Amino acid sequence: MTTLDLFAGPGGWSKGLRALGLRDVGIEIDPVVCATRAAAGHTTIRADVAAYPTAPLRGKVCGLIGSPPCQTFSAAGLRAGNTDLPLCHQALEDLARGHDTRAALRKTCVDTRSLLVVEPLRYALDLRPEWIALEEVPAALPLFEHTGRALTAVGYSTWTGILNAADFGLAQTRRRAFLIASRTRPAGPPEPTHADGGTPASLFGDGLPPWRTMGEVLGCPPGDVITRGNHTTGGNRFPTSGPSWAITGRARSWLLKVGNRPAATRRRLDQPAPTLLFGKALNDVSWIDADGRPIRRLSVGEAAVLQGFPATYPWAGSRTKQFEQIGNAVPAPLATAVLRPLAPAALEVAA
Repeated sequence: MTTLDLFAGPGGWSKGLRALGLRDVGIEIDPVVCATRAAAGHTTIRADVAAYPTAPLRGKVCGLIGSPPCQTFSAAGLRAGNTDLPLCHQALEDLARGHDTRAALRKTCVDTRSLLVVEPLRYALDLRPEWIALEEVPAALPLFEHTGRALTAVGYSTWTGILNAADFGLAQTRRRAFLIASRTRPAGPPEPTHADGGTPASLFGDGLPPWRTMGEVLGCPPGDVITRGNHTTGGNRFPTSGPSWAITGRARSWLLKVGNRPAATRRRLDQPAPTLLFGKALNDVSWIDADGRPIRRLSVGEAAVLQGFPATYPWAGSRTKQFEQIGNAVPAPLATAVLRPLAPAALEVAA
């Protein structure tokens, strides 16, 4: 029995499982992403999820994970998925009734990738895993709610909603839609491990620590940095700036800017990062100073850490492709939090 990871990506879900002592088998079509997974030690079947047959997998899958491509629904994309929403709902309804109309509906989609969001239901109904965990951008939540109703009808307990990764230890306020389902346990959201500003201790617990900051996870210690001056003025004292591996002789308070518009999101180092959006915005995820002057682009290592990966994670492909993989990945701390309540069932099956 194994955990099957649809649209596996570079390994966010896989790392989340490893933290719980479990592993998955991923299905991924992109050869560069497959190369990243191989270098990181994740088992992968290179195939198209939409074309892969489910029959050979029956009786072999205890857990199902899925993060369908989000570009058609994402604010960073063209949002063709909004036009295709009725077709996606139709495909879900048809699958729930035992009719596979994906091929016909796909021909009428503005973006054929939109229909990939229904694939987890096809696998779930065919394989009947013990538990299911799905992730998408918030705009796809109505589709997860529809999927949840279909799963409830065949005996699953389900929960759907929006989770903020900062509530689970990521230094990024990344909001994503989730569907969690189980045939053996009541499904519900994971318990947060952090809170905005923290929460005080009470008779019922120790409280929660505050959200983690970019400075904290990137190795930037709190306090001041003294930069070298001349023999008359001495050194200048500035607030800590930038990741520790980036601090040079001149240090100022840095901000991370995401986007190229005047209203682009800016966050201080003592805050979590905003949602990291790459793709077309790659050149616009940059460090700036307090006056808005550019310092340099966010590095691959920094982006990886802010997404919950090690700075040395073995990304394959060009720099642009590496950023694309990072931006599309499920943050490992969030994956672990979502999977932890489901892990006992997986461990029992594995035993």
